[in-house]
Amino acid sequence: MALVKEEIFGIARKIVSNMTSESWEAIPHGVVTYEADVTDFFNECKKLNADCTDKSKKITINTVMLKIICEGLKAAPKMNTHLEFNRKLVRGTLKYFDNIDISMPMVLPSGEMMTINMHDMGSKTLTEMSAAINDSIRRAKNSDMNEVMFEVSLDNTLTGLKEGKILQAVRRLYGSKMPGKHKVHTLTGNDKKKYYSIPVTDRLTKHDIEQGTTTISNLGSIYREHKGACTLLEIIPPQTTAFAIDSAQKRPTVVTDENGNDVIETRLIMPLTIAIDHRALDYGDVVPFMKKLDEIFANPSIIQGWK
Repeated sequence: MALVKEEIFGIARKIVSNMTSESWEAIPHGVVTYEADVTDFFNECKKLNADCTDKSKKITINTVMLKIICEGLKAAPKMNTHLEFNRKLVRGTLKYFDNIDISMPMVLPSGEMMTINMHDMGSKTLTEMSAAINDSIRRAKNSDMNEVMFEVSLDNTLTGLKEGKILQAVRRLYGSKMPGKHKVHTLTGNDKKKYYSIPVTDRLTKHDIEQGTTTISNLGSIYREHKGACTLLEIIPPQTTAFAIDSAQKRPTVVTDENGNDVIETRLIMPLTIAIDHRALDYGDVVPFMKKLDEIFANPSIIQGWK
């Protein structure tokens, strides 16, 4: 066996690998899949853009699904929380929030995957949500992600120092800034001065990368032809939930016709994977969320009032 290539982790991959490792080491995951019949829902989504001539302002399926999940979280506020848990002392505190801040992985113009915090999405209309997402994409084009991620990493390290995690802080600084192939390279001199002269309204900052109240990934947008559903999904602490939206798929489905008879029809089904931190939530806590989604998908015309 011959070694073909060696790839050194950049700062983005370092942060992702560290956070996901912490997730699986610390969190007892519980996962449930919700299968939405989106046949009629997709038709309603098309109506949202009937009069839109500007492609950049069209409301996407992804945006509507984000809104639906936000509505579900309003019905189940325990799912929009952060958990502080001390296993040694067996002490836990669940923190509730008035905002729904969505950590949303997106592909940047550079091809890198980055998780952006879409702030206060629960109170926005579909048009406002679309504008917020488009603005984040616009600012990402002007952003040096190594700089943004290093700001976040440094902030987390300093927070750890305040909490007494001295050894962790020393290791992180050593791993990122000591000379060698693993050193994180950030801007210096005139390049750094020029970059930070860009107004914060035109580039991403640590405010855009900080932890949201939950994470929503759209796997269906990565590979629309995928058949199946996400079965494992990591929760990023201190969040207590994570969601994965999969691709819409044609499936034989039992439906009740106008005469009350069960018949098999070809319907469009979209799986939604819901992961919960079992230290903080039980499956019963997810029921209000799923009931709200049942209500929406049974009457999809409701989304017209969200525009």
